[in-house]
Amino acid sequence: MLETVTVALATFFATVGPIDIAVAFAALTTESGGKYRLVMALRGTLIAWAILTLFFLAGESLLRSFGISLPALRTAGGILLLLVAIDMVFARSSGATSTTAQETLEAKMRKDISVFPLATPLIAGPATIGSVILLNANAEGDFYQQLCVYGALLAILAFTFLCLITASQIHKLLGVTGMYVIGRLFGVLLSALAVQFIFDGILQSGLLT
Repeated sequence: MLETVTVALATFFATVGPIDIAVAFAALTTESGGKYRLVMALRGTLIAWAILTLFFLAGESLLRSFGISLPALRTAGGILLLLVAIDMVFARSSGATSTTAQETLEAKMRKDISVFPLATPLIAGPATIGSVILLNANAEGDFYQQLCVYGALLAILAFTFLCLITASQIHKLLGVTGMYVIGRLFGVLLSALAVQFIFDGILQSGLLT
């Protein structure tokens, strides 16, 4: 159980990127009041929670309806997470965990940023959605392991909300260098987890037998 929780926490922390999101949130709300920031942070986190919970509950069934096997999911999810991890190690912006330049420009013109870009793609982005489905599938129907994965997801979402409401202080405390150091550390860990997912997927696919 402890291993399941540890892997889930590390994976969700890396794919959601609470600190990176907080910095982006601070940039998008520089001219806004505290009440607006609180409402946007709460609403964005709750919407992301609803999206991720939906994929947690129905993601595997949805994939099964398309004829996608669990080994294929593990391999594809591992490749996606590996690409995200590489971007984290080299401190590059990834479309899987952040917004594009065009999306950022559009967001600055919006009054309500809770759904876009905060809830998605910043919090509930492709990498996080893929991780939710993959980690839940890895539990293989074990209720307690699934509970551990979902608990880890809730913990990261709660931490993300905390980072959002203290975004300005985090930015001042860590600075750009501090953010990159944290990102690189979790990038290395995520890359190892991603490769393990790929190995497991290939092994279970029967391609090597």
